[in-house]
This record gives sequence, structure tokens and C-alpha cells, in this order.
Amino acid sequence: MTVDLPPGIQRRRFDGRERFATRGESVYGEPRDDDGWRAWDAARSKLGALLELGVDHGFQGDDGVLYVGAAPGTTVSHVADFAGPTYAVEFAPRPTRDLLGVADTRPNLFPLLSDARTPETYAHVVEAGLDYVVQDVATRGQATVALRNRRFLAPDGRLVAAIKARSEDVLADPDEVFSDVLGELREGYAISETQRMDRFHDDHLAVVAEPRPDDGRS
Repeated sequence: MTVDLPPGIQRRRFDGRERFATRGESVYGEPRDDDGWRAWDAARSKLGALLELGVDHGFQGDDGVLYVGAAPGTTVSHVADFAGPTYAVEFAPRPTRDLLGVADTRPNLFPLLSDARTPETYAHVVEAGLDYVVQDVATRGQATVALRNRRFLAPDGRLVAAIKARSEDVLADPDEVFSDVLGELREGYAISETQRMDRFHDDHLAVVAEPRPDDGRS
């Protein structure tokens, strides 16, 4: 399936093969061509893998984004290259310091040292009515994180998440974990697409969902 791409994401040739790319300064040693486009490494980025797998993400360009689980900025740097205001929540101080360096060349990227499980701690900073919540957190309770951060989405916004089975239960069958997580997500989201990501990331599930039109946001 061919998925439409926003203007800030292109297919470019690096080292003899085509890869997705965004235009910006290099962050994690990825190759960069003479026009300033840098390769998006799907093996190091769940969202990059989602693109390679053809999941219908719906990005338009200049979208307002809340990225939870930003780590040192591998993926959120690409997001900030093509999106509008991009709020990057990270719990650990060391990767947040790295994020600050990434933001030096991306004025639309706003690193936040905070816990994605407690969005009330950054609700005074993050604007409401965003187009996307992008989630990549390595913690138990991933559905709860998504439900709590739904408050920032516009009614027609989207959740794009990479669910890690081993973060929920290291011993359980991943398919059972995914079923449980999706069941919880349906309390506040309508699931539009799911896809296993094992080609790039073992025991991960890509999820795209829209907030349900109710007043139960928390």
C-alpha cells in the first residue's frame, strides 16, 4: 500500500538504496546527502519502521505533535524536521540533556523533563488541540499512558504508538499482550490500524487510533 507523505518526508538514496529521509542536522550518525536530507533508520526508530511498513499515519506536515518517550531524540528529531510545534516528553535526565542539544537546531522542538504517566505535570506547557500524540514508552501500562495523554489531542487528532509487549509482561505471549492493550485503548480510542513490526523490532505492534468523541478525557 502506498501512503501519502507530507512534504517534509521523502524517499532518498543513501548507500545505494532508497530510504525515508527528513531534512535537518544529523543526530545519531545517520548519513546525510548534499541537499541536507538525512536517512531515517527504521532499525533505530519505531516511527521510521512504521513508515517502511506502509502504515497509514496521516501526517500532513506542520502538524502539532506531542511525543512521549522521546529518549535522546533519535525519532523525535525527524518528527521536528517535518512537523510544527513538537513537544518531547522524556523521563530520564541524561537523554533530556541530549534532547536539548537536538533542539538547538530545531526551534520548533520543546524538550520536557517529565513523566508521560502524569501529563498534568506538563499540561501548563503543552497546547491543547494537537494533531498527534506519538508514543514510544518502555513501561508497563502503555495503554494508560495513551489514555491520559488523549487530553492534548484535537477531536480529529491521532495516536500513533509503538506498543512493546515485553514492557508489559516479559513472559506472556506477545499476541495476548497486544490484545489486552488494544482492549484498554478502546476505552478512549477508536483503533484504525494495527501492524506487527517484527521486520524491524521484535514483539512490537504499531497502532494508529483516533480519540473517541466523548467527554471522558482524563
